[in-house]
Amino acid sequence: MDGSAAIERNREALKRILAMLVSMAGMADGGSTLPRRLHRAILRLLRPAEAAARRLIIAAARGLVVALPAARMRKPKPAIGRGPRAFMPVMPKKRRRCPQHARNLRLLDPLKRPFRPCFHYTPAHAAPRILSLDAPFRLLPPPPSPDDPVDAARLALRLEALGRALDDLPGQARRFAIWKARNDAAQQKPAAGRFRRLSPLRRGRPPGGRLSGYDPSADHPRRIREIDEILAHAHALAVYALEFSDTS
Repeated sequence: MDGSAAIERNREALKRILAMLVSMAGMADGGSTLPRRLHRAILRLLRPAEAAARRLIIAAARGLVVALPAARMRKPKPAIGRGPRAFMPVMPKKRRRCPQHARNLRLLDPLKRPFRPCFHYTPAHAAPRILSLDAPFRLLPPPPSPDDPVDAARLALRLEALGRALDDLPGQARRFAIWKARNDAAQQKPAAGRFRRLSPLRRGRPPGGRLSGYDPSADHPRRIREIDEILAHAHALAVYALEFSDTS
């Protein structure tokens, strides 16, 4: 199965959808806010587009072998040189993400958290307006409107990251190959208390997609969009690429 032509065809389709999203957002005009209605409409297409691009990267990395540099062994400092800190517990250092990496497309699907507590909050327009028996009624803000302005800075970064990934698919494939090599090496020597991803894809339907499988001959209902078909095809390519790398 040679998926080079399929990857290129889906990449061009994603670039066309990305151009449409940028035009909808009006990022070329330098705007920093968008109406809530338009912001949500763009996110409904951007999320499956990101998932499809992520799967095209995985498919493009099939058979790519990278050599990881040897781990550097740091010689621990003597307790006398560390002073009082020698008797304090060592806390793991937090990794700092540089701005260059923050603008890159995520290589892993966000995991579902089924045990995450769900809090139900009363909206402002439905909350009681009496503070006490002696206090007067309090005027509450109106409910959110579809035309309210929403900050689009984060949305612009996600659109930029998607465009960078589609323009440099081989470079993104190398990023994924490096991550997979490091992840496979770390699974051979698991560290206590450290969680490792077994697969870059999460179980079930891809994020934002409406199709559970790819079938080019099937008749889809009207609610199925073009991005859903692209995502289903890219998901099939990514699953095949992961199975190929595991059996090689």
